[in-house]
Amino acid sequence: MHQASLFAAQPQHPIRDAEGGVRYLPGVFAPDWCERLFAQLWDGADWNGEQRLMYERLVEVPRRVARYRIGRDPLPPLLDAAATRVRDVLDAPFDSIGLNLYRDGRDSVAPHNDKLHDLVRGQPIAVLSLGATRRMTIRAKRRPHATWHIELEPGSLLVMSHASQHHYDHGIPKDPGVVDARISAAFRVRGG
Repeated sequence: MHQASLFAAQPQHPIRDAEGGVRYLPGVFAPDWCERLFAQLWDGADWNGEQRLMYERLVEVPRRVARYRIGRDPLPPLLDAAATRVRDVLDAPFDSIGLNLYRDGRDSVAPHNDKLHDLVRGQPIAVLSLGATRRMTIRAKRRPHATWHIELEPGSLLVMSHASQHHYDHGIPKDPGVVDARISAAFRVRGG
């Protein structure tokens, strides 16, 4: 499913702010556990295709998505265990999980920031990566538009502060060299 790196990934903290900024935490989940969760989500998540209005026409979103509310929706068992572990590691009351399935390097997500209107201020957003390693690009919204590239390995968490969404965009660019699939699980704390 993925090739191990010759060098162990190191934690990174490229952006700092009063809420923790942006941090990359490799190896939070063991490889064999990640493979089991990937397989369970691949086969059992409620994947949907979506369309978005762009340039006055509907276009297909280049990935599949699924959404769960913790405590409201039945979760695949290993996803429920992942939510508990992410809550414990980050000491945050996550109650929402958004899944993205990138079938190969042709699937992507354009640079964006998370919409904050229904997210609880001060609470982090955490992204668990499974499957193929993909590059996330993070770019400052203001000049000089500093940019960071982080290789999101399976079992890693990328943690972004609520405040960082005001100042930085993040995305997963297309990568024709990637032939394997990736699933991301984004944990958020939603109001209401």
